[in-house]
Amino acid sequence: MDDRVRETPAEAAARARAHDGNTQAALTIAISSRAVFALDDANQVWQNEGIEAYREHQRLYEEQPLAPGPAFGFVKRLLQLNGIRPGQPLVEVVLLSRNDPDTGLRAFNSIEHHGLPITRAAFLSGSSPYRYLKPFDASLFLSMNADDVSEAIAEGYPAGLVLPTTLADDGDDHELRIAFDFDGVIADDASEAVYKNQGLEAFQLHEQAHATEAMNPGPLKMFFERLATIQAIERELRAADPAYRQRLRTAIITARDAPAHRRCVLTLRQWGIRADQTFFLGGRAKKPILDVFKPHLFFDDQRRHLDAASSGVPCAHIPFGVRNRPEPAAA
Repeated sequence: MDDRVRETPAEAAARARAHDGNTQAALTIAISSRAVFALDDANQVWQNEGIEAYREHQRLYEEQPLAPGPAFGFVKRLLQLNGIRPGQPLVEVVLLSRNDPDTGLRAFNSIEHHGLPITRAAFLSGSSPYRYLKPFDASLFLSMNADDVSEAIAEGYPAGLVLPTTLADDGDDHELRIAFDFDGVIADDASEAVYKNQGLEAFQLHEQAHATEAMNPGPLKMFFERLATIQAIERELRAADPAYRQRLRTAIITARDAPAHRRCVLTLRQWGIRADQTFFLGGRAKKPILDVFKPHLFFDDQRRHLDAASSGVPCAHIPFGVRNRPEPAAA
């Protein structure tokens, strides 16, 4: 069957926009240099000895390429999606750094060394980066600076805190896989708040009562939607050539189960977007599923899920919503 007949209206519109000849990428992300490259040693110099020592350190090792950092594999494969349609970019990655241009030169040298097609950057000399997400039309900001990510989320921008990892990237794995929690990530946390404040039974009753009502967007809804733009193009190519090998796969891995699964499904349907795979785990651990799916980045709003999974997959924390608000002080 021709996959185009199952295309949602939103995907069809997105595919049409992607074919309109506009040179602007369908998806742009902004990322800090420390999320792409291993800069722990340099960051330690900055923290312990100050900015001048850090500047001297970066100049001293300017020609020494940085090793891949925790989000390197994700970025590399994201940029490789431009090979789906050569000559018309689908993806752009912008370096958004607190460095100044002088200290940031090492990052650009490393970009060139690793063959990453990143050409745009903003070096902010210590300024907060979130204000520049809109001018770059960024659907996502990734950083290892917790304050920068929290500030971006507080201002309504999509952002994730990349967690440290010791995992080495598998260079022979050319497919890009991205996994998402649902509540507090793709959708908002209104239902999660019911669960946290009133318990599981109240949550289930609430979701049954509102099953046909689409949830409000969460912080990564736009990012997920723009990934769907690329997947719509891939479906078109696969329909024309059954031998076409899919390069991008997405998964939703949520603690929801029946009957609360229905609202998740209908919300995505009303938004006109979908995931390749969806797992309704009913509170079971996510790590065993993640160990099989092997995403190059997993997004969740709860650190307990990420801390359990980070030994096996790269992770990013979305510090959004009720699960990330400080508990009220005891009376």
